[in-house]
Amino acid sequence: MNMKKEPIKRYSQAFKQQVVREYEAGASATSLAQQYGIGSHTTIKKWVKKYGCFGFRTEKVVIQTVDDQVEVKEMKARIRALESALAESVLENRMLAATLTVASTALKLDLKKNFGKPLFGTSGRRSK
Repeated sequence: MNMKKEPIKRYSQAFKQQVVREYEAGASATSLAQQYGIGSHTTIKKWVKKYGCFGFRTEKVVIQTVDDQVEVKEMKARIRALESALAESVLENRMLAATLTVASTALKLDLKKNFGKPLFGTSGRRSK
């Protein structure tokens, strides 16, 4: 059985840097991979990450209907409102916890443990 062996390609640092310079000058990674017989554009992406000055160019294109845009805008506003409400609740919770700690210290009583229980020494009734 004759199996044809694929050659393992090794690229010099100078070659990699040349490809990266061409990429940074505006050529696409796919066209450079085809032009130089490089296995994949992901190989070039790795080289750009290692040798490039500006990083790999990616462009995100979002295609939306007007209704989708309105919905996204409303969701972002809702997220901001919820984040604000959460921050306010966290601050209020911290303030109440600190107040409880200060009151417990001042009264020399563990208010967390005894909250809602009548104080000893009373007739067993809560004061109104």
